[in-house]
Amino acid sequence: MAGITLTGIDKRYGSVDVIRNLALAVEPGEFLVFLGPSGCGKSTLLRMIAGLEPVSGGEIRIADRDVTHLPPGARDVAMVFQHYALYPHMTVYDNMAFGLRNVGVAEAEIDRRVQEAARMLELVPLLQRKPVQMSGGQRQRVAIGRAVVKEPAAFLFDEPLSNLDAALRARTRIELARLHQRLKSTMVFVTHDQVEAMTLATRIVVMNQGRIEQIGRPMEIYRHPASRFVAGFIGSPAMNFIDVTRADGADGRAAVRLPDGTLVQTSVDAGSLPAGATLEMGVRPESLAIERSDAAGVLVGTAEVVERLGDQTHAHIALRSGGTVVAHAARDSEIMAGDVIGLRLDPAAVHLFDPSGAAHHAAARRAP
Repeated sequence: MAGITLTGIDKRYGSVDVIRNLALAVEPGEFLVFLGPSGCGKSTLLRMIAGLEPVSGGEIRIADRDVTHLPPGARDVAMVFQHYALYPHMTVYDNMAFGLRNVGVAEAEIDRRVQEAARMLELVPLLQRKPVQMSGGQRQRVAIGRAVVKEPAAFLFDEPLSNLDAALRARTRIELARLHQRLKSTMVFVTHDQVEAMTLATRIVVMNQGRIEQIGRPMEIYRHPASRFVAGFIGSPAMNFIDVTRADGADGRAAVRLPDGTLVQTSVDAGSLPAGATLEMGVRPESLAIERSDAAGVLVGTAEVVERLGDQTHAHIALRSGGTVVAHAARDSEIMAGDVIGLRLDPAAVHLFDPSGAAHHAAARRAP
């Protein structure tokens, strides 16, 4: 197992700064995921670690060895790309063995590594097939196997599941998680898919416009997003956001008013909020409890769209106070488009975002 340390990393294309003064430590044996929208710099960062892109400034260390200016082959990493890039005229066995033969590894050792990787990835029955005879998921497993046989210090994955259909993506995700558990190797994975990040990562690095917005464990980022950007990017359906103004709260907790004047009490420490009245309230769909529309203390709206997904139901509700929110309903809910719906907020589940985009979460509960 090897750690990866990035210090003061800059990347420029001409006068355009893509990544600026980025610092990050990947712990040995962890599965770290770079997550963010297209163009945020995550793939560029991975390619700099691999040596496929030169850095404009800073230092990269792998296993405490300075590799900043070393060629890719001297960095002791293996990379799996979005496109499989298999040799079409070679069998699975030869595709996996090709790189080892190029560096003069003995045939007996090559066979041991290929057979071991094939067993791990359930490719043994396919070793004599050629890529054209396999499905997309099988080809991607071969590409992963080609990386595994190198026995590198670290694995780098650049959106390897993007070309697979939904069912194959789900299966291959599980295979990657099992592979990490078996190898216990350092893995760095790039994706724009938050489901992949949440299900695979030991830690997630959320990136935006060439900088790190937040680093943390999946549920830590989900429960306590550091910014408005992170809160909106993590979660499916996404967090609901409503423009609000500050009001007088109780017991040192902040209260806010919706556009129609409805008062909402939160559990956010009022003292943590900056001066000023304009805020944005965020609440996740599962924190909106559906109630009778005439019950006290509920928000009222009209269901516009109801998504029935089998295991859960999502109701898109236009609030009378303005704006639209998504709420989780019981999976067998009878809610229909056009129904008047009441929603109750859990004060402890309300997040507030100031004009800078910084997040403010529920304060710890006070002892009675």
